[in-house]
Amino acid sequence: MQLQIGIFEEVPSTSVFSQIESKNIPAVFQGCVKEWKAFTHWNPANGGLDYLQARVGSLNVEALLSKTAPVFYGDLRSHERVPLPFSTFIHLCKQRLATSERLQPVMSDEEDHDPLLSGVAPEQIYLAQVPIMNIEDQERVQLANLWEDIQIPAFLETKELAYVNLWMNNANARSSTHYDPHHNILCVVAGQKEVVLWPPSASPFLYPMPVYGEASNHSSVALESPDLSLYPRAESFMEYSQKVILHAGDALFIPEGWFHQVDSEDLTIAVNIWWRSNITCSMLEHMDAYYLRRILRRLTDKEMDHIVPIPKTSSQLEKQNMHSRHLLSSGGEDQGQCGGSVLASEKKDLRGKDQQPRIDLHVLEPCALQALHKLVSLVHDRINMTDHSQSEQSTSANAFAVGLKDQHDKTVRNELFFMEDDPVAEVLWTLEPHTLQNVLLAIAHNFPRTLEALILHLLSPVGAEILTKKFEEMDKLNTEEDRNQFYQVFYGVFDDQLAAMDAILNMKELFALQAFKNVLDKYVGVKI
Repeated sequence: MQLQIGIFEEVPSTSVFSQIESKNIPAVFQGCVKEWKAFTHWNPANGGLDYLQARVGSLNVEALLSKTAPVFYGDLRSHERVPLPFSTFIHLCKQRLATSERLQPVMSDEEDHDPLLSGVAPEQIYLAQVPIMNIEDQERVQLANLWEDIQIPAFLETKELAYVNLWMNNANARSSTHYDPHHNILCVVAGQKEVVLWPPSASPFLYPMPVYGEASNHSSVALESPDLSLYPRAESFMEYSQKVILHAGDALFIPEGWFHQVDSEDLTIAVNIWWRSNITCSMLEHMDAYYLRRILRRLTDKEMDHIVPIPKTSSQLEKQNMHSRHLLSSGGEDQGQCGGSVLASEKKDLRGKDQQPRIDLHVLEPCALQALHKLVSLVHDRINMTDHSQSEQSTSANAFAVGLKDQHDKTVRNELFFMEDDPVAEVLWTLEPHTLQNVLLAIAHNFPRTLEALILHLLSPVGAEILTKKFEEMDKLNTEEDRNQFYQVFYGVFDDQLAAMDAILNMKELFALQAFKNVLDKYVGVKI
């Protein structure tokens, strides 16, 4: 579901903004800052540059210097912060304004020979996040003189503000895609900004930097020219984005965690206000580890459901059954000879354990019979392949060869996490729960050793995930008595029932581990 950004033609009241903030969805407030003194006095077209120079003078500010301009990447390796007299930057802006108006450039011998500008193009310098107010470090505040030109919106009066910053560029500039750990009101005082936003749920397509890095809140992808060989998911990133254009006087609420990329036109001046969200304020440090585990578990569960979606609706089940009939009939095998290949050791007495009526092969519906035949064939193909491998070895090397083969089979099986790679998992997935239950009972009654081999030796991580999900659906459809009877027959096949349960659970946990690794890659930027 697309989260629609709200557009408000009037400045919201405190109560209305509280409702907006609680939803964590961006909103545009048109004309929100037109009453600011800064809106009138900072406008470069109306002498605003002279006003700013008079207010701040030659105080040093920290400027962003980047050779990748007009893109200013957030990674510390891509830029440097340098001290710069504010008057020098204003001089660059005046030159830009004069050029745009086709006037003679403004020259100043003192400023033209500033050592910082040697070999640096003016568009490579950007006043980014220069503090006007910083509640945590007053000593870093460089532009306190501009505070009285700003009027904090009334709907923020109850908030404990953390930072107020100036953003000012003399040429077109683009920020890298990033998110902030605070709620943000971005106020455009002069010029224009175009902002592209993505919700936190779009993180997988933006490849966030590793959480342990210096730029962990930035995307790894250069959105101007994404390298899809390195970031294949980035092909879909724009499908989850929304774009807004902010004119002078407009403000944009950017909730914490929302990725955004900002394009600023020439001589754009903006102020942003950061404050901690209610959620962040209420998080207690001793609960951090618990919340982290809950969030990772929640994302892992969603990832598992994404990899193996289980159809729920009747229309989906019908499509699934159609796919099942196509899959099971495409092998070119004689579907009527389901019992033609049987293990020599299939004989097993289930009397005393078998409380359900015996399911004979001839009573199975065609789809179930085809699935049973496919599963039995897969088991026997594996057994025949193993026997053939063993027969090719010398007697002295036979035990060693068998050990290697078993290890190889186990390794291959443990690496199957996607249904399309595993024929057993695909057969399980194509059957609706009741049909699968009948298939498993029929195998238990007629080919118990085959069922044992299927679970202990062929079941992969994705197969175990699908099987347990199907078990959950069966449980919802069956009475408690039917559930107990089914599991009694199913697990009664195994000489060691705990070994069977362990085999299923171990494979299921391997599947969950892979989903967890996917989550770390997509949301945290960590590959294991």
